[in-house]
Amino acid sequence: MSSVPTTVAVDLGKTRCRVIVDGSERVVRSGLGAPGLATPEGVDDAVAAILPLLDRDHGADLLGVGAAGAWAAPVAAQDLATALAAATNARTVVASDVVTAHAGALGGAPGVLLIAGTGAAALGADVDGIRLVDGWGPDIGDFGSGSWLGREAARAVQRAAVGLGPATSLSDAVAASILPAGDVISWIGEGGSIARRLGSLAPLVLDAAALGDRVAEDIAAEAVRLLTASAVAASTGTRDVVLHGGLTDHVWFRAELTSSLHAAGRTIVSANGDALDGALLLARRTDLPHERFVHRAE
Repeated sequence: MSSVPTTVAVDLGKTRCRVIVDGSERVVRSGLGAPGLATPEGVDDAVAAILPLLDRDHGADLLGVGAAGAWAAPVAAQDLATALAAATNARTVVASDVVTAHAGALGGAPGVLLIAGTGAAALGADVDGIRLVDGWGPDIGDFGSGSWLGREAARAVQRAAVGLGPATSLSDAVAASILPAGDVISWIGEGGSIARRLGSLAPLVLDAAALGDRVAEDIAAEAVRLLTASAVAASTGTRDVVLHGGLTDHVWFRAELTSSLHAAGRTIVSANGDALDGALLLARRTDLPHERFVHRAE
């Protein structure tokens, strides 16, 4: 009787890293994420985030990884696959976390995956191929994402403090959130991932918007507009959209985003699975339309 191959799936985001060990039983672990493969130390940071979460005693036959930044840094993605294969002796697959999330959510079927977490991106698959919109990182993109919301909140608070912008309940909410730092500028300068820090302010914006704060409402409305535009641009050949990411767990914001997408002629469909399911799928199969964006090593 042959044993069940052990497949490990990794979803490495900028905020957290999730791991599923899928063999004779399923084990789930989580830890901190990494800044992204496109950063100067991206591969080393990714390895440092992933390896402590793996079961080094029992090992894995297949290792599938979805990593933030892999789309923009294919050489780094291949280097990560090679490094993990050498460290684990597993046949390793690395793809962008957007690709694994799409594979898990739609199982290779046509549709758009709209991701709104710390970062933001829309990946569409249709008869014309696969198209990625955004996912460009917090410096020039991630429009409508958690880090984008947090940045706009920080700007609004700073402008209100010097009389350049209207008063907002975000001032007190942000001040309480960043203690013991006395202001946003010093808090951001304390180190670590700026995108992650700013992303932690996003729930404050959405909660304030839901309660009617005008400044927060304007920020959230612009985030909805930007995310809708990305989803529409990702595919003209399919109307189905799957929502994914921490922002879409916020009830008020999800309703606003859903309404905007419906007005743009899109249909919200339920996900078949998540990025971990997609990483498992890509580790086990080579016949999916995502294959050209997959990096393999043994």
